[in-house]
Amino acid sequence: MEEEDKGIVCVTGGTGYVASWLIMRLLHHGYSVHTTVRPDPEKKRDLTFLTSLPGASEKLKIFHADLNDPNSFDAAIKGSTGVFHVATPTPSHFDTDEPEEAVINKTIDGTIGILKVCLKYSNTVKRVVYTSSTAAVDFNDKKNMEIMDESFWSDVGYIKALNSFASSYWISKTLAEKKAIEFAEENGLDLVTVIPSFVVGPFICPNLPDSIEAALAMVFGKSELYNLLLNTSMVHVDDLASAHIFLLQNGSAKGRHICSSDRITIEEMSAFLSTKYPEFPVPTVESLKGIEGFKGPALSSKKLIDSGFKFKYGVDEMFDGAIQSCRENGYI
Repeated sequence: MEEEDKGIVCVTGGTGYVASWLIMRLLHHGYSVHTTVRPDPEKKRDLTFLTSLPGASEKLKIFHADLNDPNSFDAAIKGSTGVFHVATPTPSHFDTDEPEEAVINKTIDGTIGILKVCLKYSNTVKRVVYTSSTAAVDFNDKKNMEIMDESFWSDVGYIKALNSFASSYWISKTLAEKKAIEFAEENGLDLVTVIPSFVVGPFICPNLPDSIEAALAMVFGKSELYNLLLNTSMVHVDDLASAHIFLLQNGSAKGRHICSSDRITIEEMSAFLSTKYPEFPVPTVESLKGIEGFKGPALSSKKLIDSGFKFKYGVDEMFDGAIQSCRENGYI
């Protein structure tokens, strides 16, 4: 049953994995939602996965906006009490031909531009929840740290030295979150950040999410992604959406919040997948021994949990949901 009307909130990047799931949850919680999607001059994009959500016909408005022109977000943000900035300027950080500098500048400029619009409407916008990434925490030379929390930041030089295909994305998320926090502090804007690890679970967006593609790399046979899975911290998409809403509603929450519930090694993932889903040709633990890559630290969600948030899902539900959605959409 839907809850009472809770006013208007804005979600940027509504066609994405996290944003679309968040919109669904916000509608369920009784919010009216303004969301933004990239301009579609030829009107070829099918948005029925959003417009057909329960409550969408009465409470969802879709606006066209482009991060290259932050002022295009004016109409969507105007009148909102809260803004969830989820959008990223690159459709996929696994497959972009854009130069690193262009990706970084676009992410930072888009983020600050949107915060300026939020400031413009600060008479109604009471809080901004910014979606960062554990890429903004993980990558530094603190190799002896067994666990990292929100006090850690990734080092741009360290990321560049890794020379990964995802480097520009990792750097852009690190620098954009730093700049967002600085801007908010300097201008008196109430901003909290959510720092999710690998987001896994079901999806309603039409495109295969990057994090699902990576998490299910052994199911898809994409060996080029195995080096991302040596030590994977993960969170269920529904827990992440709930954390966003929790941080909007919890006025005492301040600063950065890691949102990550589970951690699994590539060997554990291989054993888990092959046992639970024997129909897939998952590589054996033995065959994965030569894989080299970045082994991320354990991540602490203590701050989020201590503030009253509870995770509901584990690894089983993450993979069950992801595989079910992949089957329904013809990806496997």
